[in-house]
Amino acid sequence: MSSAAEQQAVADQRAAEVDHDALAAAVLNGTAHAPTPVPPVWPGSSTPLGARYRVGPDGVAGTNFALWAGGAEAVELCLFESDGTELRVPLGELTHEIWHGFVPGVRPGQRYGYRVHGRWDPWTGARWNPAKLLLDPYARAVDGEFALPPEVYGHVRDWPDQQVADTVRDDRDSAPFVPKGVVVHDDDDWADDRRPKTPWSDSVIYELHVRGFTMRHPGVPEELRGTYAGLAHPAAIEHLTRLGVTAVELLPVHQFAHEDHLLRRGLTNHWGYNSIGYFAPHAGYAATGTGGEQVGEFKRMVRALHAAGIEVILDVVYNHTAEAGELGPTLSLKGVDNRAYYRLQSDARRYADYTGCGNTLHVVRPQVLRLITDSLRYWVTEMGVDGFRFDLAAALARSMHDVDMLSPFLAVIAQDPVLRRVKLIAEPWDVGSGGYQVGAFPPLWTEWNDRYRDAVRDYWRGALPDVRDLGYRLSGSSDLYAWGGRRPYASVNFVTAHDGFTLRDLVSYHHKHNEANGEGNRDGTSDNRSWNCGVEGETADKEVNALRRRQLRNLLTTLLLSTGVPMLVAGDEMGRTQGGNNNAYCQDNETGWVDWSLLEDPGWRELLELTSRLIALRHRHPVLRRRAFFSGRPQGADGLRDLAWFTADGGEMTESDWYAPTATLGMYLSGRDIPGRDERGEPVVDDSFLAVLHAGHRPVTFTLPDRPWAERYEVVVDTGLEEQRRAPGETHRAGDTVVVPPRTVLLLRVR
Repeated sequence: MSSAAEQQAVADQRAAEVDHDALAAAVLNGTAHAPTPVPPVWPGSSTPLGARYRVGPDGVAGTNFALWAGGAEAVELCLFESDGTELRVPLGELTHEIWHGFVPGVRPGQRYGYRVHGRWDPWTGARWNPAKLLLDPYARAVDGEFALPPEVYGHVRDWPDQQVADTVRDDRDSAPFVPKGVVVHDDDDWADDRRPKTPWSDSVIYELHVRGFTMRHPGVPEELRGTYAGLAHPAAIEHLTRLGVTAVELLPVHQFAHEDHLLRRGLTNHWGYNSIGYFAPHAGYAATGTGGEQVGEFKRMVRALHAAGIEVILDVVYNHTAEAGELGPTLSLKGVDNRAYYRLQSDARRYADYTGCGNTLHVVRPQVLRLITDSLRYWVTEMGVDGFRFDLAAALARSMHDVDMLSPFLAVIAQDPVLRRVKLIAEPWDVGSGGYQVGAFPPLWTEWNDRYRDAVRDYWRGALPDVRDLGYRLSGSSDLYAWGGRRPYASVNFVTAHDGFTLRDLVSYHHKHNEANGEGNRDGTSDNRSWNCGVEGETADKEVNALRRRQLRNLLTTLLLSTGVPMLVAGDEMGRTQGGNNNAYCQDNETGWVDWSLLEDPGWRELLELTSRLIALRHRHPVLRRRAFFSGRPQGADGLRDLAWFTADGGEMTESDWYAPTATLGMYLSGRDIPGRDERGEPVVDDSFLAVLHAGHRPVTFTLPDRPWAERYEVVVDTGLEEQRRAPGETHRAGDTVVVPPRTVLLLRVR
């Protein structure tokens, strides 16, 4: 039998014998549709959806095209040459509402789109308009930028009466103004890849932006900065391994478009939460090209990160698309079948908007659910990723209206043999009624825990009335997650995220400063729970700057000592600032990029070293990354508990102490009483630790708990010291008093 390569060569030769002169002869003038020669279209297959290059009947190579368009009357496949020449090929086969056909000779690199015919009746939600070229929802690569001239709108955007503008159909051709899908050859079996498969309890997540992380990195070649290849470069990966993080959580890398209001102001959507292609890696992040090359570049990036022991988690936006509401553009789903893909109001002209972005995908419908799950499986099986963070996940869990934890989406994920095995992180809210669902997602899911963020911020700025909430947050948030078999790692703990102040800005600004966004400083939250340490913004005051750096050390130390999964944001470990902008979604510039020159400052290098040391400490000590909740009950005859809380006088906290105002809290973590066993079935035993958190503005005298808790204590971390290398090694006897400086964390190992 001939080799696979020989079979492919024969297939290509037979395809070349097919007459395709029509591809070069087809010229479209405006909206005139003179008869045009078309290549032969064979029936093909209705599965899989999208464009798949393969060997067809008689060994002829070509591409199978399949598009679900339930209510459509006709579908035209549009093939484009490099000069923009378009050839329209009717897809005549219809199987289970899927239009399909096999086109011989169409090979990887071919650009294409669809025109879908049907009724124009916006009053009933029908918005078919064949004048608009549509991106294949299953396109594996996208070539070209989304601009938003009037021609890409299905309605007349500039109609004088905007109240009815969305009902007036625009018949101008959009093809010259929109990107095209690209046929991609799937030829990668990932046999040489080794996924890290880091357990949740051992994970440390690092949220970063593919472009922003390397745009200013001096060790990354200039031509690779801001790209997948740039993130895969050894200089970028070295920083991640030096820190010790186990996973990167990438801000959206699905193909996205920029909003019209940003383009009008000369800005772009930097963060990318405006998806339009759920299978295509965003072409703007590719160094190698956009004719399908971006797919291979993304895969090589994943391989490089895996080789360094780092998992890849994608921030995905399946709750809405870039087509916005009734006044938004027609780019893909809106023109394929608007009524099927989007949630509409009782007045079907209008969209149900649970996302604040104009539309909401109708995940209850089978074809929408299939689109999302097909996309998720594709990124796992063919692109190599290890998990997902779901933007506004509550919108995906809505049934007809209300959030429902038995919704079709969550049920499908729970039983899917591929998806139930990867990391699943919910942003557990949306902007609709009843959308706040922190603690409500079922087992398998972890959640961004904003209650952790708020409690820790409030404690260190002196705004907590008592420490009840803080105690729960530091110890794994059992009040939220100790049900249904969930574990402490259901809580993704964070103090900052891409949305909001950076860590440095959190201690430097009391108010947001978003003027550069062009929205009159109205955008972004005003509830920052920040403290500027006495001066708004940057200052030359040495005392203020010293206090700010101490607060940064306190926040990072608290985060990395807390039970749960810590998440850091790129650059926070070295003092990155956005100048007080807490909504830098449109700042694709130095505001939104990591500033690597900060490492030239010894103070910021010290912060990086502390962060790395804390992560290493966490990796070494299982007591800091427990897989089960604390019981708080005595575990032996001596009365020691796995978790105990102390006041400044060295006594255990009473019920009334939790309700009293206090700035000082002692947390004892027993390494003797860790539930579970190691891989060999042996008990897990570790050191015990005492963490003393003091958020007051004056020093406090803290009495170290006496026997049976300890005989001696050794200082491991002292955030009151600017030079952290001096901290380890100092010892104290149990029962001694230590003076804890203002706003300081002491971590002591029990001896």
